[in-house]
Amino acid sequence: MHFINTALAATIVLGATFAFAAPVSAEERSDMEFSHKDDGHHYGERVQNHKLDQGHSVQLGPRPFYLVADMDDSPLKKSLQKCSKRSFKRTDFSIGHRGAAMQFPEHTRESYEAAARMGAGILECDVTFTQDRELVCRHSQCDLHTTTNILAIPELATKCSVPFQPAVIDPLTGATITPAQAQCCTSDITVAEFKTLKGKMDAFNPDATTVEAYMNATPGWRTDLYTAKGTLLTHRESIELFKRLGTKMTPELKSPSVTMPFDGDYTQEAYAQQMIDEYKAAGISADKVFAQSFNLGDVLYWINHEPEFGQQTVFLDDIDSISEGYPSLTTLQVLASQGVNIIAPPMWALLDVDAHNRIVPSAYAVNARAAGLDIITWTLERSGLLKTGGGWYYQSVTPAVNNDGDMLEALDVLAQDVGIRGIFSDWPATVTYYANCKGLK
Repeated sequence: MHFINTALAATIVLGATFAFAAPVSAEERSDMEFSHKDDGHHYGERVQNHKLDQGHSVQLGPRPFYLVADMDDSPLKKSLQKCSKRSFKRTDFSIGHRGAAMQFPEHTRESYEAAARMGAGILECDVTFTQDRELVCRHSQCDLHTTTNILAIPELATKCSVPFQPAVIDPLTGATITPAQAQCCTSDITVAEFKTLKGKMDAFNPDATTVEAYMNATPGWRTDLYTAKGTLLTHRESIELFKRLGTKMTPELKSPSVTMPFDGDYTQEAYAQQMIDEYKAAGISADKVFAQSFNLGDVLYWINHEPEFGQQTVFLDDIDSISEGYPSLTTLQVLASQGVNIIAPPMWALLDVDAHNRIVPSAYAVNARAAGLDIITWTLERSGLLKTGGGWYYQSVTPAVNNDGDMLEALDVLAQDVGIRGIFSDWPATVTYYANCKGLK
């Protein structure tokens, strides 16, 4: 659903401010043991006991320093360089988008742990459901063929909604006539079967004539170096992991790819309620959970049926291009008058360039602030190399982008001029560096 459609203008309710907690103090640090609990379900291989330090020192690695060095000379570059020798702390301004998905398979234990080590104060589990109605962490209900090894497991590959079909290649020219196809959904398999899968980098080769070639398609600016384990998690397991890591949680209820009610009686409302119930069962305080959805109906359900959690619901905007037009001030004021406190458009929608090709806040950003709305945005470090303008995530500021360091210029405008409260990132260390340097909590 697009932000400015007529359904949105008709009825909108959302909730409260995006609160942030201070980093864990040195006195609170202690080794925490993560042990998976059965909860009455048989999930195949258990998540192994794993030592996690809730108060670990933040480790950023070389990338933020590389990006600062790559910036054009500017006052911002000088100010960021001055922070290079400081110690860094966890910050809620830095939100781990599916973990640390630039280099780790998304929504895996390893990806989440990496994001926490990089100082992300909030971690995201995109939530969908299996055939037996168990909630699991996946970006889409039907992405198993691109994000896991399901096609390499014959007994599960045959259960896919669309089993692998090789590309049809013209024997004379070598051109692809029909791309390779597959569609494997969490709703095709049980949670026990889901837990036997291994996460991989999200990618596929449309020209592939074999399963192996279809799966082996990781972009060059990412890596398969950290894919040996790829431990998949149920939603409940993610809650326990995040709890032990000491982070807040931002689950996104994904729109089902199957017709609802699923299997006759599993309604959208039951699905939305189940997600909140798992936080309540785990004893997680509502102020540590920021439930998200692109679906207004989900947001309204939480507001009306789970008001404590509904106060911090984030309504995501799926606007796709500048040509769609931005919401007017009046539309945004309607949102605010209905109780909306947090909106989350993509980062490009909040940015523009002036006559001198300098990055500035967009009309969307100006109107949102004028309407009294808090803003989070997505997604930094998801565009590969920026030397050719940054692609979709930088579509509104392409003339101002020609090197990787420019992402810090964009981030600075988002933080200082737009006034966002947090940003999702595929590599949270970059945001953590900036937030610490600028004193953002």
